[in-house]
Amino acid sequence: MASRAATRPGTSYLTTFPTRYIWSTMSTTTHEHDTRTVTPVLQLRGITKSFGAVAALTDIDLDLVAGEVLAIVGDNGAGKSTLVKVLSGVHPADSGTITFESRAVSVPNPMAAHQLGIATVFQDLALCENLNVVENLFLGQELRALRLNEVEMETRSWELLRQLSAKIPTVRIPVASLSGGQRQTVAIARSLLGEPKVIILDEPTAALGVAQTAEVLNLVERLRENGLGVIMISHNMEDVRAVADRVAVLRLGRNNGVFDIATVSSEEIIAAITGATDNAVTQRSARRTAPPVSTTTLEDPA
Repeated sequence: MASRAATRPGTSYLTTFPTRYIWSTMSTTTHEHDTRTVTPVLQLRGITKSFGAVAALTDIDLDLVAGEVLAIVGDNGAGKSTLVKVLSGVHPADSGTITFESRAVSVPNPMAAHQLGIATVFQDLALCENLNVVENLFLGQELRALRLNEVEMETRSWELLRQLSAKIPTVRIPVASLSGGQRQTVAIARSLLGEPKVIILDEPTAALGVAQTAEVLNLVERLRENGLGVIMISHNMEDVRAVADRVAVLRLGRNNGVFDIATVSSEEIIAAITGATDNAVTQRSARRTAPPVSTTTLEDPA
């Protein structure tokens, strides 16, 4: 297992990458030093979604293996949020197929996504600041027989937080008193209640400070170590390079490349995001450097 340390000003943290995978055209994964084939836990093929005349997503293909972090990046309007909502059941896809654990599925609503094992932590976290950690974790899914089982819910809360190596002093503290990183911890812990196989994190480090960002990235590492497939939407290239195994780029609602983070530079990813390699200047330069086309003249047989 290879390791790489990523350092931010004022703090440092260690990022550990699992063994890399090589992706084939058969949508399977082969270990570099092994002949076994790993089937992706989640596959998207030809996912398309339009809102009236606006095509938000067009023929999106995506593969996710258990125990890896797949970062999805793109400029504003690239289709990242729409893709998250398609996977979480907020917006059903117009066409295309979703395969989950080797079987074709449909995700018509959020409950269907939850039952399949796809959990989503949206950017706004959807936490109630006046409630404590336990109450937020079990809101709408309380443990009860004749009355609330407060002891069991508190025990389960500590189990979830320990899975994430969370730094929360007590589960009876109101969420309003927690830092941004701690709130993200509570939101992620709540998504683990249903024992999902895939977790989608929508901009998990947005508006966080350096220390809080490092804390959240450590949570992402814990999720991967626990064998979950993680999809992380992010605009921060440093965060992507810190924890992601692969990067999928969306541009104008279409796939614009999937890169192994170990072999791609930040400049290449940014070029794919902005389309810097597909504009009038680069096309004209390519034409100038292209070898001349040779022509042959047929001789008159007479």
